[in-house]
Amino acid sequence: MSNPPFPSHASVVVIGGGVMGCSTLYHLAKQGVGDAILLERNQLTSGTTWHSAAQVRALRSSRNLTDLIRYSVELYSELEAETGQATGWINKGSLSIATNKERLTHIRRQQSLANLYGVPAFSISKEEAMERWPLMNGDDVVGAVWSPEDGRVSPSDLCAALVKGAKSRGAQIFEDTGVTGIITKNGKIAGVETDKGRVDCDAIALCTGLWSRTAAALAGVKIPVWSCEHFYLLTKPLEGISGNMPTLSDHDGHLYIRDDSGGLLVGCFEPMGKAIDPDRIGSDFSFQLLPEDWDHFEPMMVNALHRLPSLETAEVKMLLNGPESFTPDGSFLLGESAETRGLFLGCGMNSVGVATGGGAGMALAHCILKGHTPVDLHEADPARFPDCFNSVTALCERVPEILGTHYEITFPGRQWTSSRSLRKMPCHSKWLAEKAHFGQFFGWERPLYFAKQSEPVLTFEKPDWFDQVALEVSNAHIGAAVFDQSTFGKIEVEGRDAERFLNWLCANNMDRSPGRAIYTSMLNERGGIESDLTAIRISEHHYRLFVGTGSIRRDWAWLQRHKGEFQITLRDSTEEFAVLALMGPDASAIIEKSGANELNALKYFEAGAAHIAGAHVRAVRLSYVGEAGWEITCKAQNATRIYDSLYQQGAKPAGLFAQSAMRIEKRFLSFGHDLDTDISPVQAGLDFAVAWDTNFIGKTPLENQREAGETNRIVTIILDDLDAVPIGNEPVLCGGEMVGKTTSAAFGYRIGKPLAIADIGRPELCAEGVKVSVDIAGRKHEGAVTLKPAFDPKGSRMRVS
Repeated sequence: MSNPPFPSHASVVVIGGGVMGCSTLYHLAKQGVGDAILLERNQLTSGTTWHSAAQVRALRSSRNLTDLIRYSVELYSELEAETGQATGWINKGSLSIATNKERLTHIRRQQSLANLYGVPAFSISKEEAMERWPLMNGDDVVGAVWSPEDGRVSPSDLCAALVKGAKSRGAQIFEDTGVTGIITKNGKIAGVETDKGRVDCDAIALCTGLWSRTAAALAGVKIPVWSCEHFYLLTKPLEGISGNMPTLSDHDGHLYIRDDSGGLLVGCFEPMGKAIDPDRIGSDFSFQLLPEDWDHFEPMMVNALHRLPSLETAEVKMLLNGPESFTPDGSFLLGESAETRGLFLGCGMNSVGVATGGGAGMALAHCILKGHTPVDLHEADPARFPDCFNSVTALCERVPEILGTHYEITFPGRQWTSSRSLRKMPCHSKWLAEKAHFGQFFGWERPLYFAKQSEPVLTFEKPDWFDQVALEVSNAHIGAAVFDQSTFGKIEVEGRDAERFLNWLCANNMDRSPGRAIYTSMLNERGGIESDLTAIRISEHHYRLFVGTGSIRRDWAWLQRHKGEFQITLRDSTEEFAVLALMGPDASAIIEKSGANELNALKYFEAGAAHIAGAHVRAVRLSYVGEAGWEITCKAQNATRIYDSLYQQGAKPAGLFAQSAMRIEKRFLSFGHDLDTDISPVQAGLDFAVAWDTNFIGKTPLENQREAGETNRIVTIILDDLDAVPIGNEPVLCGGEMVGKTTSAAFGYRIGKPLAIADIGRPELCAEGVKVSVDIAGRKHEGAVTLKPAFDPKGSRMRVS
């Protein structure tokens, strides 16, 4: 059969013929895009897909990410019936073992989360684990979790089935076709240039794996994707292996193990991987592998010999070394780029491409056709990285650590060790002098707590920093503390249509007098929260928006995309200004002593100008921690002397851990934790900040929710057990039934009890005093629901146990 003629136009061009590209094409065709085409410069699966170990483990960090893989499992098991092409799907489950107390807590937390998401998972004994994997040395095993629905697939057969399904619906595939350029017009995709000619198109799905950073640059888009070497050992047939077995996950040994053609496949995610430049790999890297590196693999081999003594006499077939792509946070990229409309990214899969590919391809096709992913996937939003992570140096340092984190214990408070100090706040030198322990957020170094004596020992129990955070909360509660919020994104909206523009994008009424602050959400067309922000109206035609630290790029893109014919200008002023939040009962006296007594005249949510230490400031009377005070904005270069003035008058520094604990006590919600694009202000109890008499994006769905009787589903749970350590993402139960999950959690230092904000799916349980329990690593901790803030600043006393 002759090849089809090369087209001059396609609605969507998919670039890249790995599992992500094939899945995206399949789902586009399934949704009726019959003229979609896929371009592959070599052969299908020839990059990294063909050598994938192809494990499919369902559980991920969120329900929506987990559901993508559950969709993949369902798709992979059904494709053969649809297409006649086998996918090699083998459902033998997976077994995760623990060899220490902390790992056991970790896998039991995973089991609890899996059960909440509807994924079967069971705690089993060492003896039961040995029955499922009799070749395993179990002397040091202290427990295990069995996941019966996990499995694996043949990556090449899977792609063949996806391609067959796509072609049957009219889609076309062109191998040996290199893309040489991407054509844009007015910031939007217009077509692609190839070595076979130009193709005009409305959208591009970029699924180019290792080479995505270079490919995206053709469209003027920066994406932080880099490659690492990934190793697994293959043996010849081994006695004791018959048929297929479960995948054995020995994450304390950094290993995954399964049968392969009668022998063993022993793979690893070693603590520190080996980065490799994609340019060094080359564009003609097709069905190739990198050289074996036994020196690098040796520590993992020692671990493998301990776990599988029979390996000592096994005959090695090969040590496979295949490159895979990683991102700076270990999550893939899925969605439209912030810079170029019509460029949709499906890349940087971090070794989960085959497992996630079915669901991720479905989600990317949905995003292309509908303008949004089918569910909130903020963890995969391409706009979540700052430009500083696109540097070769930062990527080369970070991705080896990312590879190692695949099998790390996810301790609360764990911080990156590589690619640090990329962005420093204006008061960074002050925080260094105060012995801050820093965390990295959108590239910024932000103090988590102060007076650090040594590196903290991470644990699921009471943390090393507990007493120091208690002191910082106490300073804010009985004296005054300064919280550095300079990392907040800041956007200037100016022009004669500024008010009209923001009233269309924001759910609250933006028609306020200059000098007023407004808390509001920006909603999508489905009523979900796209951004949670505070705005200050500086003058008739000038607003300043304060958005989340990690939200600046996505919020900027949202504003730009809705700018239309409005007569406005937008400017990112994030690095121009610092924000110091002065909070506590002594704040008023400190402001007076600092020469800015006019700020004491401001009422709640009023903003005004003043001078501190001779520098101009604009302060707004509001609080994110439940103590009276101001958020003080100043030019970045003036921040240190303003802080010095506040400090000299008695204010003490406080870090993010103290701020988070205090905002949870006050039930102040946080985007990315308690809020996302799937929840509305009505469902989150934020309808007090909705102007029902104005017209705004997303209003109709909110009205429909009200008419249907939907109400707030976000509650606070105060736990009875003072030793409980909730950290968020734990199941909530009532009467033995899972009814929701915690979204944020901390110890409430001012109430003297651990507590959590939770999303409860049953309205009758969202009531004062309802008894519930929180499942923390398999142990149920009793507590009670409250719809009010757990902390009332009036007449309270701080209680720390």
